Amino acid sequence: MVAAMLRGSCSAQVCAQQQHLSGAASRGAPLTGCRLLARGVRAVQLQPRSARLATSELRALAFEPVAPVADRMESSVAQLDAQQRAALAEELGYRTFGSELPEDVSLGDVIQSLPKSVFELNMWRAWGAVATTAASVVLSVYLIAISPWYLLPLAWAFAGTAWTGLIVIGHDCGHRSFSKNKLLEDIVGTLTFMPLIYPFEPWRLEHRYHHAHTNMLVEDTAWQPVPKAEADKWGPMQSFVYKTLLGSPLKLWSSVGHWLIWHFNLGRYTEKQRPRVLVSLAAVAAFMCMGFPAIVALSGWAGLAKFWLMPWLGYHFWLSTFTVVHHTAAHIPFKPAGEWNAAKAQLSGTVHCDFPRWVEFLCHDINVHVPHHISTKIPWYNLRAATDSLRANWGQYMTEAKWNPRMMKTIFTELHLYDEDKNYVPFDFKKEEPFWAFQRRVLPSAT
Repeated sequence: MVAAMLRGSCSAQVCAQQQHLSGAASRGAPLTGCRLLARGVRAVQLQPRSARLATSELRALAFEPVAPVADRMESSVAQLDAQQRAALAEELGYRTFGSELPEDVSLGDVIQSLPKSVFELNMWRAWGAVATTAASVVLSVYLIAISPWYLLPLAWAFAGTAWTGLIVIGHDCGHRSFSKNKLLEDIVGTLTFMPLIYPFEPWRLEHRYHHAHTNMLVEDTAWQPVPKAEADKWGPMQSFVYKTLLGSPLKLWSSVGHWLIWHFNLGRYTEKQRPRVLVSLAAVAAFMCMGFPAIVALSGWAGLAKFWLMPWLGYHFWLSTFTVVHHTAAHIPFKPAGEWNAAKAQLSGTVHCDFPRWVEFLCHDINVHVPHHISTKIPWYNLRAATDSLRANWGQYMTEAKWNPRMMKTIFTELHLYDEDKNYVPFDFKKEEPFWAFQRRVLPSAT
């Protein structure tokens, strides 16, 4: 999977990876209730609170070979008391780690606890988002046009964030939470996806499958851990490409691979689905055939990169970042179908993460993600109210964070391969390799 989200026909099935605290942090501070083997850390092992390593001892252990923990990560976290769990969450860059949801709680129970008001559609809010995104996209193009070269990165960053609002509007259309008129939703969804060269119907079908199989091993279409057996089949070039993309900050653009592999292959769709798929493909082809030549005619080939490619890459940065943070954490397991539990996967297996408020505004609160996985019928403007309700009734089972370098460092350097006992192990779990040793040393760990 050339992008951190692929699976299926892509033989390399590389989606982002399961979760175990095998070296999840390279911080130097000792962890209450745990023994943390600092920089280059490969394992976190639960021990009595008295069994702590001093900072000097931690430094002495840096980059020494360390055996992976034998305990299952999910069992270990479940055995921690609230104070220990909070300390572990902080150490890995999270605000809270949820406790394990009881087996007798169903997804229906969680849905029934939500107020009916969060499911109500508000056309003023829905079309207000369209107006906000349209205005911000136009503004972003203007800023790119007038910015001197040294300010272009800032203009592109704003543009990529504004463009992400397009897919969020289409996202609600795909989930039928934009309007009561399905034809209108199809039209708006297709139009908002067109500038992103994203075919609406193929995405809608694939994304619906993701929601039905969230955190289900093999079946989920978003950010799966790489099976060890699959990685063993990689040739030298394949291994270099996949490990570089999935084991570094480049992961935050790997949705480009998911987009390319998943959404343009007619062989994935049934005869009944293909007519609608073809309409979506025709729409993006029309934009490419008319929009791209118009941009080139007005500003040259460099203008195509300046006004479209760079904002498009910025949009993919946010698409990758949101989805990997929502669905990749060291303590949250991917489960085979026979062990999968819908309530645990959607409530406890989805991460709530706060981002800078201007990002949340332009991206219409797509980061407020847990209630969206409880029910896709909740429109974006009711997600915060739904989250408040979930916190009041189920907050002890939720994982929450504020976007920070420490959390991302763990994802980049530790959460790669699927491991049945530990959720995740890094690509270099057998012997530390320079590529990840360097990242563990230099990537920031601030929260």
